[in-house]
Amino acid sequence: MIIVMSPAASAQSIDDVIGKIRAAGLSEHVSRGTERTIIGAVGDERSLQPSMFEMMPGVERALRVLKDYRIVSREVQPDNTVVHVRGQAIGGGAVQVIAGPCAVETAPQMQQAARLVREGGARLLRGGAFKPRTSPYSFQGLGVAGLDHLQEAARQQGLPVVSELMDIRLLDTFLEYDIDVIEIGARNMQNTDLLKEVGRINKPVILKRGLSATVSEWLMAAEYIAIGGNHNIIFCERGVRSFDPAARNTLDVTAIPLLKRETHLPVIVDPSHAGGKAWLVPALSCAALAAGADGLMLEVHPDPAQAWCDGDQALDGAAFGNLMAQLRPLAQVMGRSLA
Repeated sequence: MIIVMSPAASAQSIDDVIGKIRAAGLSEHVSRGTERTIIGAVGDERSLQPSMFEMMPGVERALRVLKDYRIVSREVQPDNTVVHVRGQAIGGGAVQVIAGPCAVETAPQMQQAARLVREGGARLLRGGAFKPRTSPYSFQGLGVAGLDHLQEAARQQGLPVVSELMDIRLLDTFLEYDIDVIEIGARNMQNTDLLKEVGRINKPVILKRGLSATVSEWLMAAEYIAIGGNHNIIFCERGVRSFDPAARNTLDVTAIPLLKRETHLPVIVDPSHAGGKAWLVPALSCAALAAGADGLMLEVHPDPAQAWCDGDQALDGAAFGNLMAQLRPLAQVMGRSLA
C-alpha cells in the first residue's frame, strides 16, 4: 500500500502513519520529494485498508498496490488455466460450446434436446432444474426430478451436464446427482455463503456476472470460491442491465478482453440471455468469439414456441446447426478450433 502525504503534512503526521504501518506488522519505505512525502507499506498488506490512513491528519490518499483478488489474478498465475470436465477442456485451444434448454420440462423434451445438442456439435448439456424467476407465478423448475431427467438424457448422449445451483441446502443433492459443472447464476453472483460452499468442493463452477456487477466485483466473487480451494472457475458474461430496453440485456464485449488480461481463468459468454431474442444470438456469438471468449453457453430447445421458459431466446435444432457451422471458420480465423 502507498500512502501519499499532503504538501503541508507535518513531521508528526508522517511519524503517525509510520507508526500505524509498524503496528500492523509491516515495514515502511519513505520517499521524500520536493512537495510530497510518499510512504510505502512493505509486507502483506491484506490487514490494511486505505480508509485506515485516509482519515489521518496530513494524508492525501492511500492506494493499494496489490489487487484484492489474488488467487484468480494473472499476476499470481501468468499462464491460462484450463478447466477439464470429463475429457472436455474449457480454456484451451478449442472453443467449447455448452447448449441445452433454459429449463428441464419433461423427460422426452430433454432427450430430444440432448440429441440436438450432440448432433449439432456441442459437448456439454445445460438444463435448469431450479429456475430463479422474476415472477413468483412463473414456472420455477421441476426441482430434483429435473436433475434426474437431465442426467438420464445426458448419459444417453455421453454428455457432461451443467445446471444452476440456487440454494446452499441443495449442494449435497447436486453432488449426489453428480452434476459435472455447477452454475452460479447472475442473481447469486454475490451470495457469499453460496460461493464459499462451492469453493470447498472439487467441481468446476460457472460464475455468471451479476446484472449490474462491475468487473472488479465479479473477480472478487470468484476469489470467494478460489479461497476455499476450488480453482476450477469459469467466468460467464451474460449481459448487464442498461437503460436501453431494445434487448433483454447489453452484452459487454469489452469485459471479455478485460477479464482475459486480469485473470488466468477461462471466460465464456451466454448470448442467449444477453440478447433475449433467438435472432440476436448468432451475431452476439460471433462477437464473443472475435473478442477472445473461450466458449459459449447457448439455449437450444426442440420446440422453442412451446418452451415453458424463455422460448424467445432459444434456438431450434436447425438454427443451432447453422450457428455451429458459422462459428467453425471464425474460430479458425482466431487461431482456435470448435471443440
